[in-house]
Amino acid sequence: MGAPDDPLGSVHAGIHVAYKGQEPLPTVWKVISITFVTMSSIIPVNLLNAATDPSYFTNLVETDASNPTVISLLAFDQSFNSVIGDNATARQLYSLDYEAFHEMGTYNKPTNSLYVTSNYDSLDNPINITVIDLKNNYSISSTHYPDVAEANGGTNWYPPGFDISNGTYPPRLLFCDEGDFHNYSKLVSVDPFTNTSEVVLNTYLGRNFSSINDARQHPETGDLWFTDARYGYWQNFRPKPTIPNQVYRFTPSTGEIAVVADGFDESNGLEFSPDLKTLYVTDTGAQHFSPNLTRPATIYAFDVVDQRFLTNRRTFAFVDKGFPDGIHTDTDGNVWAGCGDGVHVWNPQGSLIGKIWIGVVSNNFAFLPGAIMVFSNAQLWIVEGVEAIGREVCRDFGVHC
Repeated sequence: MGAPDDPLGSVHAGIHVAYKGQEPLPTVWKVISITFVTMSSIIPVNLLNAATDPSYFTNLVETDASNPTVISLLAFDQSFNSVIGDNATARQLYSLDYEAFHEMGTYNKPTNSLYVTSNYDSLDNPINITVIDLKNNYSISSTHYPDVAEANGGTNWYPPGFDISNGTYPPRLLFCDEGDFHNYSKLVSVDPFTNTSEVVLNTYLGRNFSSINDARQHPETGDLWFTDARYGYWQNFRPKPTIPNQVYRFTPSTGEIAVVADGFDESNGLEFSPDLKTLYVTDTGAQHFSPNLTRPATIYAFDVVDQRFLTNRRTFAFVDKGFPDGIHTDTDGNVWAGCGDGVHVWNPQGSLIGKIWIGVVSNNFAFLPGAIMVFSNAQLWIVEGVEAIGREVCRDFGVHC
């Protein structure tokens, strides 16, 4: 899509869409409004005032919830200033007429692009993969891949035995495919250069997953840790589930699969601490067919034992707006999650220290070197001049941190 730094505030944007097994379709041109906002300072939050004034946050920030154009940084603790960076600035890159920026947000070094999954629309219009070209002014294109029915979360795919010490990086991405009425939910590796795919896992010893949601690959063992939820069923493109919502560990080299945690309403995002000793899992049970905020909107923490098992489940955080979805950590151990009004940030002790606030749901986001891309479905935002470094940034981008 056209240059997002057009000073006129709107550009003629070309959207290139390729479908499974088909030649690329002709480019479709449309005018997309692009708004730019630069923040001059971080807004401090007075927690004592917030504790006794229900309207405090309403008066602190303003937004048009139907089409937000403002992004704010809210500091719940002064430590947030050094985490986000005193000189951080933000702008909106795109505001589209469809929800192209929903989940995933995985960087692929060979293509120098970020891969984002769109929100589900209908079986006649399956989930798209939005490709953000980082070398070309964040231009975007949209595509589908073979063997990927309804993609959601994902991660970089380092196959067994792959070694990046020689300076080469894996060409493949790993997609969490939720499946549909005809296709099992599965983990699928995709080469975006060749448009080829390979199924990595599609059953728990013969049992069908509900809707695999998100995944992380352990950087030392290579095991894939992933969550399974019921969102394909809640969104009416998957049959009624026949297996609990759980967290799994899969060893690609041997085929071993194990359940490592259960007892969730909707197990969703997951992420390791930078020392790999803690696993964080989000529970988005507050959203089924419709919202119910008396159900979980919670981040749980587990101790990782022998790089294989989880113990000591505990509540790490309960969000004040919406529910925590996609989750990442930075190299200092701070925990970041997409929530109902933007991206929330907690320190390793579980204290909320700040928000990247847009006033609408952010299902996920992605760390870049010195920046964060925030996905709010129809809108794409970028915060630049960020001090925090995402846990996987150094490895995936091949940069010195």
